This record gives sequence, structure tokens and C-alpha cells, in this order.
Amino acid sequence: MKIRQIGLVAAAMLAAVTLYAQIPLVRTPPDQLTPAQLQLKAKADNAPDIPNEVVPNFFKMPPNMYMGEAIGLAENSKGHVFIQTCTERTRVFEFDPQGNYVREIGKDLFGNVYCHGLRIDHEDNIWVVDEGSNTIIKFNPEGRVTMVLGRRPDYPVSGLTPAVKAQDPAPKYLFNRQTDVAIDLAGNIFVSDGYVNARVVKYDKYGRYIKEVGHRGSKPGEFNLPHDLVVDKQGNVYVGSRSDQRILVFDNDLNYKTEFNHVGAPWGLCITSGPHQYLYSSNANPDSQQTPLHEVTGQIYKMELDGKVLGKFGVPGKEPGQFGTAHTIDCRNENVVFTGEIVTWRAQKFILHPTASQTASQGGTK
Repeated sequence: MKIRQIGLVAAAMLAAVTLYAQIPLVRTPPDQLTPAQLQLKAKADNAPDIPNEVVPNFFKMPPNMYMGEAIGLAENSKGHVFIQTCTERTRVFEFDPQGNYVREIGKDLFGNVYCHGLRIDHEDNIWVVDEGSNTIIKFNPEGRVTMVLGRRPDYPVSGLTPAVKAQDPAPKYLFNRQTDVAIDLAGNIFVSDGYVNARVVKYDKYGRYIKEVGHRGSKPGEFNLPHDLVVDKQGNVYVGSRSDQRILVFDNDLNYKTEFNHVGAPWGLCITSGPHQYLYSSNANPDSQQTPLHEVTGQIYKMELDGKVLGKFGVPGKEPGQFGTAHTIDCRNENVVFTGEIVTWRAQKFILHPTASQTASQGGTK
């Protein structure tokens, strides 16, 4: 790691930030938790902590340009980080590997209505999820639109139009406040159509419908708000059913395999690039600012792909190194984790220092 010479004052300030970020949250004794707290407390709450540090003020915005709710975030193969943010309008910013602002892509795009997620595939295409326009937009690495899934509701309208109700079965090529997208190594596209409908849909690389799975419910293969999803190198699909605190696992043909229910509510999922892959899940503190619930939420869990928990890091809060509702996480490198947060209107970069038992069981760390 390159070491920079900094002044004593700056060093003291950096140390203060690091120490403050490590101050643990004062928690209510387990026998005094309320029913609501007990319901949200993750079963893996006692998992060991992963030592970590936050990089202070990593993302640098230009003058008079601001970050809003950082809803979607992903890193490409060149180390550039893309952040989808809800500001006065939905926007996508690109930053270089040092956190310097590069550009905005899709400015004033017809599909930018209300942001909900961003992913980058293995060819560095940028996939933007917009639940307001009911579309998923694919940009090539140069920032040009190359595919649109879904359709924005027709405008102009006279006054407010009633929300479209859930449909089961839903139209193959239309969404209703979809939440996330994932792309496998063959280019197949998986969409969690989650806030109103409750399904996951598979399309081929050309956007042609193949199959879907799911209904609203908490049984195996059902979803109660499918909020996020990722795909591993074997093509298995991991879907976060946020409202009932489950991660459901399907094979590439969307056949149900298993589920995990021990890491809290999966507000955000990411999977490492490997060769040994890990799954990270953000049990975010509620964005409704119900602070008593923050005592039992706010961690990010690191897991093997079979659900075994290796450790966790983070506490809710508004200081550097704490989480203000981490809605999105990126973990292309297993020990460099980026987070995008709702309440604090920011994105952060974390460096993890896992113990031997918390790191790669095959081949060591990268």
C-alpha cells in the first residue's frame, strides 16, 4: 500500500475519525428488547466482527454538485465506481479508482424518474434500475443506451394516476416498481420485480423472456418483497426477500434450492469476483428513522455461498465508518467494500482486515 506523508494535524484528525468510527453502539440487554426489536434482530447477531477501516471522504464531488440518497453502486473491472443517486432528479455518477469525479452518464434520460439500483456485468456494461419509470436500462461502457427492459408509463397525464395493482401472472415484459437486476456469465438477465409484483424474471441476453418464479408469500420459492439479487459463477441466483428476512437460492433455471434466514433483512446483496466467491448482505437499519430498531440492525454480513457466516462489520450511525441505511454494497474485491446509504446521503469505502477464519478457505486472500 502506498503511504502518503501527512501533517500532524491531519494525522490526528484521521486518527480521531478512525477511533470514533470504532466506538460500539450501546445496545439494550437481550432480555429487555421489545417485540419489534426481537423480530428484526438477526439470528447471526453474535458473529465475530471483521476489523475494518473507512477511507475518509473517498468520493469527491465537483463544486455545487451533491450526492443524494446513494441507492445503487457498483465497481467495474478498471476500478471505476458508478453511483446511482436520487437527488433533485435521478442521476448516475462515475468516479475513478482514487474517488475523483469523472462524469455523469444518462443525464436527462427519459428513464430517470426514481432510482433503485445499479449493477455492472462482466463486460463492464452498466445496468440501471428505475422503479419510477418501471424500466431497466443497459448502458455500454461508453455510456450509451443499448437496451431497455420494461416501459415507462405513458405521459402526459391529467393529475395523478392510481398505482397499478399487483398482477399474478404479470405481463412478461412489463414491471411494477422492480427492484434489482443481475446478469450471469452467459449474459442472461434476472430481474426482481418486487415492490408490487413478487417475482423474479429471467430473460436471455437479447432481452427475450425465458421464465419467471415466485408469488407473494413466505413459503419456499415465494417472496415477501424481493428487493435485490446476485448471481454466482455457477449461475445460481440469490434473492433477498427483505420483508421476511430471507435470502432464497435458485439454480440458473429458477428452480428453488434453499434459503438462509439468519442474517436479518437483506437490503443489499453483493457477491465477490472470486475465484473463491463470498456473499455479503446488508441488514440495514430502517430508513424510517425508528432509532430503537437501529440497536439490532445495521451490520453487513460476510458469508460462504452455502450460508455459513464468517463475520460482520458496521453499526448504524451518521459518523464516518457507520451506516445510515446501507441500501447497496459492492464487493468485487472481498476486502474492499463500497456502501451507498439512504439516510446519510453518501457512499463510503471500507478496507476489511479479516482474521484467518474470516478469509478465503481456498487459495488465501487476493
